[in-house]
Amino acid sequence: MAERLAQVLRGLPIGIDEPPFAGELYSVERLEQYAPFLAATHRIGSGVAAGRNLLSRLGENERVLIGSYQNLADALRRERTISPAAEWLVDNFHIVEEQLREIREDLPESYYDELPKLTEGGLTSYPRIYAVAFEIIAHTDSRLDLETLQRFIRAYQRETPLSIGELWAIAITLRLALVENLRRLAARTVSARRQRAEANALADDLLQQPAPHPDDLLTLVRKRLRGELDPAFVVQFSQRLQDQDPTESAALRWIDSQLALKGQTTEQVIQFEYQRQASSQVTVANIIASMRLLSTLDWRE
Repeated sequence: MAERLAQVLRGLPIGIDEPPFAGELYSVERLEQYAPFLAATHRIGSGVAAGRNLLSRLGENERVLIGSYQNLADALRRERTISPAAEWLVDNFHIVEEQLREIREDLPESYYDELPKLTEGGLTSYPRIYAVAFEIIAHTDSRLDLETLQRFIRAYQRETPLSIGELWAIAITLRLALVENLRRLAARTVSARRQRAEANALADDLLQQPAPHPDDLLTLVRKRLRGELDPAFVVQFSQRLQDQDPTESAALRWIDSQLALKGQTTEQVIQFEYQRQASSQVTVANIIASMRLLSTLDWRE
């Protein structure tokens, strides 16, 4: 997982299907056991290039999040349906903006450059404390609480003490990881809404055809669907054409055949999309709750 994250942070193109941070969910006891193991794998050195990828990435994340918010808020104004995860983002975007502001204020480039950097692994040249924050986020589904943070950091330091600068940076790097995770979810949420709109447009075209020939319908479908079949598209398109006459059903059978070429069925894709939507809602809610928590803790204490 860290290797994949490193590719993103090096500035490689990030797709809308870039997955959120999703490691195996650990209990606080399991996290305590994992922390010393993680600490033993981390190697730092003075000769590592400082780099500023996380800070530049923050600007890109802010741009994507603001764009996603504007897209979804506009959909609501137009009385369009958006997903529960999208509603969470729109309703709580002021919290996201606060996190972005606090990161910019509390992590100047000079401070970032002084943080010990990793010399090995997927996050080489990135701050060790960011790798720690990333692991906490990944193994809690972005749901933070004070006890978990304290026990994880204490367990980590039983193996390898962190510097005072790193301890002060825990809050900032957790915010960076949460913002990165939310950006991925927001981008996918906006893309899914776009796919549903395209499915509705194609379904409207098919249903408005006067007594169409099945071959004409398939020609239209093939012309419009030249790329990958997105799960959000498949769900919406299938719902629109359910219980229609056999002519329109030919379009659904064609989609079935395309999915079968990849060893999938329409039912599997629909189930996957529903599960993804439910998971996204939970993770976005967790991120917002964790952002609230980070803003209320007395980090000096």
